Amino acid sequence: MVKNWFSLKSKIKMNRKAYLQFSFAWLFAIIVGAFILFLAIFFSAKLINTEQTIQDAKTGKEIGILLNPLEIGFESGKSNSITFPVETRIYNKCNNNGEFGRQIIQVSQKSFNKWSETEIDVGFSNKYIFSNGFAEGKKFYVFSKPFEFPFKIADLIYITSASEKYCFVNPPEEIEKELLFLDQENLIVKNCSEDDVKVCFSGTCDIRINLNTKQVIKEESSVSFNDDALMYAAIFSDENVYECHVKRLMKRLENLAILYNEKAIFLSLKGCNSNLDLLTLINLAQDFDNSQELNLISEIAEEIQEQNNLGECKLW
Repeated sequence: MVKNWFSLKSKIKMNRKAYLQFSFAWLFAIIVGAFILFLAIFFSAKLINTEQTIQDAKTGKEIGILLNPLEIGFESGKSNSITFPVETRIYNKCNNNGEFGRQIIQVSQKSFNKWSETEIDVGFSNKYIFSNGFAEGKKFYVFSKPFEFPFKIADLIYITSASEKYCFVNPPEEIEKELLFLDQENLIVKNCSEDDVKVCFSGTCDIRINLNTKQVIKEESSVSFNDDALMYAAIFSDENVYECHVKRLMKRLENLAILYNEKAIFLSLKGCNSNLDLLTLINLAQDFDNSQELNLISEIAEEIQEQNNLGECKLW
């Protein structure tokens, strides 16, 4: 009897030990499996984020390429559109470093109901894109106008989301004709709805334009312009983007004026004098600080343009 009892007790101990070993093996397998699953999910997420970052950068480059026709023969003042398969944000950034500064585009796209995050900037030294800090949607409208001051400086490009509508209230006849010619669905003349961004040339609106003082006023901020090209730029972009690109345009003006001045000197040696005050234009462009100074430079630019048009020895 005692012998049987000890035998039974020994079997219980052995079973318990086997059970503990079995439980530990399963627990170890579960922990290792969970860790492997975590690593798989982690690296998959990393890979997806990396692929999305690459895609965002490629999209930014593609936008730059798609905008090239606007600068090389595309009909001025004609609207075009860019459509993406998913919701997209185009971030418009600008810096003034270097000789011409840089236009910077950053793209974020919606994936799995979440916006991708990327620090990759796509930069261009020869583009001047005017938009809000970021434009959001699947479809975007694009058009361009040349900026001449007094000679052609660059083509200005305007990007707006199709989901953001601008309604122009009683615009001057020339501007109304241009807007109708653009035939851009998000640019409306007169018949405004409640959700439209209202642009008016008198009275109180979201965006007010004073053609006498050449100012575009939004809430508590205002910027200056000198022609229709910069007027549209001020309407469709925020103050920081606008002022930065205007400074870049003045840098380009300075460099082009230096080239034209060298051309004038060369032609004068051949007996053809242009007598244009390009040095004053160069100095004003060098010292340019903000858009409020455009009026002063405009006066000089207009005088130079008139003299060039009337002269026998035209520089441009």
